Amino acid sequence: MAGSRIDDSRFGRWWRNVDRTTLICAFILIGFGYILMLAASPAVAVRIGASRNMFIFKQVMFLTIAGLIVVSVSMLSRKTVLRLSLLGGALMLGATALTLVHGIEIKGARRWIALPLMSLQPSEFLKPCFAVVTGWLLTQRRISRYFPGMLLAFALFGVILMLLKSQPDIGMLTVITTVFMTQLFVDGLNLILVGLGVGVMIGAGIAAFFLFPHVRSRVERFLHPNVGDHYQIDTALRAFGNGGLTGRGPGEGRVKDLLPDAHADFVFAVAGEEYGLIVCMLIICVFGVIVVRTLLRLIREDDPFIVISTTGLVTGFGLQAFVNMASSLHLIPTKGMTLPFISYGGSSAMSVALAVGMVLALTRHQPGERLPRSGGFMTTLRQWRPV
Repeated sequence: MAGSRIDDSRFGRWWRNVDRTTLICAFILIGFGYILMLAASPAVAVRIGASRNMFIFKQVMFLTIAGLIVVSVSMLSRKTVLRLSLLGGALMLGATALTLVHGIEIKGARRWIALPLMSLQPSEFLKPCFAVVTGWLLTQRRISRYFPGMLLAFALFGVILMLLKSQPDIGMLTVITTVFMTQLFVDGLNLILVGLGVGVMIGAGIAAFFLFPHVRSRVERFLHPNVGDHYQIDTALRAFGNGGLTGRGPGEGRVKDLLPDAHADFVFAVAGEEYGLIVCMLIICVFGVIVVRTLLRLIREDDPFIVISTTGLVTGFGLQAFVNMASSLHLIPTKGMTLPFISYGGSSAMSVALAVGMVLALTRHQPGERLPRSGGFMTTLRQWRPV
């Protein structure tokens, strides 16, 4: 039987060693994505004059590809994950820079590149690649004092920071900054420097408040409920109230007819109205299982590359889910960030699938495989060559 102890095929070895609980949870979220897209997207499509099933057909394709990405990437070796991250990170870094020149401008931001079937947001794919590459750089500088891993990691972070600020994409910048700071903390950075980094983040947040009108508007509306337009968040909160414990039933919700982003930023409100508190708590628990289980597996891991890289990946995944759900519940200022695997969006679904696939590959038991040890910068590059 495939996957049994006597099955020595590639699939059998993968199935024995992969974290099946996390894998199943990822597909549960993909299943919720199918269900909630059927509920939320037809009304949005009709409102913009498109076919009722336009978003459904696209998201079915996106989520199918996402499922394939999760499985295929989870079967890769750790070395191949690193190579994929280096190559993909370089390509997506260039594509992110390209958005500033040839990107699509939506609501004053240039974050997307037009493709035949979808708009690609390169920074979404840059996020998981950055976590793995940074994990490698920080690990290599521990192995060899001649390898400028810390310097290169900060240089890469600085380039990404400037690109995201220029788009602007403050939400993605915040996520990547949090990922980087978390990795530095796990790597053993002095707590004083960590505190300094947190202070810099707070200062950057204050600067964003004064420099970017849309950031100021969202913060002011959060702090002062009686000031500004609160239509979307008020409608979302009413949806949760209408749903109660068990929801109004599939297709019976009304929030999707009122919110322009019901299929994306406020899809959690659609879940709350139609399926109720129980299903919302189930969704939260599934996200929690992925994050907590991954961190618990890292406790037994002795390879610093795996620990630092995977911590960065799961931090980005968990933070994205938290920001979306907390925004819908008005626990934090509203931020246009998708709910992993559930909100509409091709770039989001596939980039999250890439991140989860990398988590599964890096935490999969692979006897005898460790990344090459560095004897210096050029030695590391020679050891890294494809085999």
